[in-house]
Amino acid sequence: MAMEFIVAIELGSSKITGIAGKKNLDGSISVLAVVKEDSTSCIRKGVVYNIDKTVQCLGNIINKLETALKTKIAHVYVGVGGQSIRSIKNVIVKDLATETIVTQEMINELMDANRSMTYPEQEILDAATQEYKVDNQDSIDPVGIKANHLEGNFLNILWRKSFYDNLNSCFEKAGIAIAEMYLAPLALADSVLTENEKRGGCVLVDLGAETTTVSVYYKNILRHLAVLPLGGANITKDIASLQMEEKDAEKLKLTYGSAYTDDNDIDNNLSYTVTDDYSVESRKLISIIEARVEEIIENVIYQIPAEFADKLLGGFILTGGGSNMKNIERAFRNHSHVDK
Repeated sequence: MAMEFIVAIELGSSKITGIAGKKNLDGSISVLAVVKEDSTSCIRKGVVYNIDKTVQCLGNIINKLETALKTKIAHVYVGVGGQSIRSIKNVIVKDLATETIVTQEMINELMDANRSMTYPEQEILDAATQEYKVDNQDSIDPVGIKANHLEGNFLNILWRKSFYDNLNSCFEKAGIAIAEMYLAPLALADSVLTENEKRGGCVLVDLGAETTTVSVYYKNILRHLAVLPLGGANITKDIASLQMEEKDAEKLKLTYGSAYTDDNDIDNNLSYTVTDDYSVESRKLISIIEARVEEIIENVIYQIPAEFADKLLGGFILTGGGSNMKNIERAFRNHSHVDK
């Protein structure tokens, strides 16, 4: 019997990643191959902007995976995210006859009505049910309750139709069949967050190259999702403004970058060599990095809905390449005044 492989591809601003695995009898996944392609020339802020180069990258990913697996790949799962993703609340109302018992069919009608909502130039990628309101009482599961009035509260996750069209076009041109598109931030949350963190409330912050994705959970429900057009590449560009090439700025950031440095630890006589005839003062580098990090953190905090701001027992959970920066946790604590 031929082994069935599961192959997923995620398109990020710094790299496109392909991963292949197989499902074990206990339901777990064994990873068999992981390959990556640089995507800086074709993906910006998580969105395809150069179709031809994206097609080439996808072809390279598939070729490498097929070589590793020694078999042809029939279809792939595609993780989507990036700046085209945003969330918006929606309420669907249904008035009932006096003391009608709520049925599952009524709940399904609310969900279908929500899914049929239209937004200019955007489509619903996913919908997270928040709570239902039965008369004036909130309920997670209202089936079986008598009511005169029923409301469904939903968080609709939208993406631009143009992004969807470009993405499909890339895979079609590369000759790759898509089994399903899934929302990468939700998949990330399922793999990174514990049930206690989701239930107690937390903010998952994915610090990427060109975007920062903010997911807010409370009572096991996604309450808000936003993608900020800010990331590690912005820090690199700020450093490059000190009259150097971006590759040198990236090297400085990775080697000496710190999200927070105590003023007493700054050596005013220290400089970092960029080229044989050019160096940058340590204090100047620290100032530039901390200013951009502060901006990113302040924007993350702004995304937390006010009604959940004081209920997030799980605090902040940081992931993504930017979470590797020295003292990034200290910077979040300083600016958010949240210890956890």
